[in-house]
Amino acid sequence: MDTMRDRFVTTTTELLDEDPRLAVVLAEISCDGFRAAARAHPGRVVNVGIREQLLIGAGAGMALTGMRPVIHTFASFLVERPFEQVKLDLGHQAAGAVLVSAGASYDWPAGGFTHMSPGDIALLDTLDGWTVHVPGHPDEAEALLRHAVVGEDRVYVRLSLQSNSLGRPVTGEGFLTVRRGSAGVVVAVGPMLDNVLAATEGLDVTVLYATTVRPFDADGLREAVGAGATADVVVVEPCLAGTSAGAAGDALVALPHRVLGLGVARAELRRYGRLEEHLTAHGLDPRGLRTRIDAFLRP
Repeated sequence: MDTMRDRFVTTTTELLDEDPRLAVVLAEISCDGFRAAARAHPGRVVNVGIREQLLIGAGAGMALTGMRPVIHTFASFLVERPFEQVKLDLGHQAAGAVLVSAGASYDWPAGGFTHMSPGDIALLDTLDGWTVHVPGHPDEAEALLRHAVVGEDRVYVRLSLQSNSLGRPVTGEGFLTVRRGSAGVVVAVGPMLDNVLAATEGLDVTVLYATTVRPFDADGLREAVGAGATADVVVVEPCLAGTSAGAAGDALVALPHRVLGLGVARAELRRYGRLEEHLTAHGLDPRGLRTRIDAFLRP
């Protein structure tokens, strides 16, 4: 199976052929994949080099001329390093763009902490008007990318090497109900779904699948919770723990509720290891999730 990043390259190459207003802006990362597209569309595939502030500024300038830029590099260099440009060049100027990241929270541990970005979505939450997609499979990455490029708004598509075994029919709106139960609701974000399903096997819980987390599907969560005495909700994310817990709490503000946010801990892991070892260290493997979900639902 190809990776989400592989699918991003092939899909965006196709989209460049289909949409003359589309442009791709790179900062060295994934340049090899776009060589043929750069030859076919000179001027619409631009590599600014290792200059991430310029990456965002150039994309914003294209947007202000009526183009639809797709801006790509590792998450830590796309959101964190040039955050001032994301805030001002895109947000303050109301310029639309599609930011597509790679690397996620710890896809390449050998790259060290500079290449890890568990706080990217939380950082974008400080800004207004961003749509955030977190696909859990290459098929979903393609669908959400195609959905994103047709608009005029600001969209972040967060890609990862971690993938669920099955792609699901995502539309860029709302949560999918994967399993129904009555003793609580677990929201699995993107590539966390397979681990959540394994962790909740045999539990009487509803499992919702979220690949679009901003805007947060408040109506979908309320419907899943129903009219019980107390709403018990667990949000499992591949990013900083608690990133969407506030959004879940806001959705349930009119109801008695408890929300547990599971994700990447704030403590830095200085033994970088492998992706799977990071999942286990943060309690995001099936065993770790089961222990914490059980403890929350059965205090």
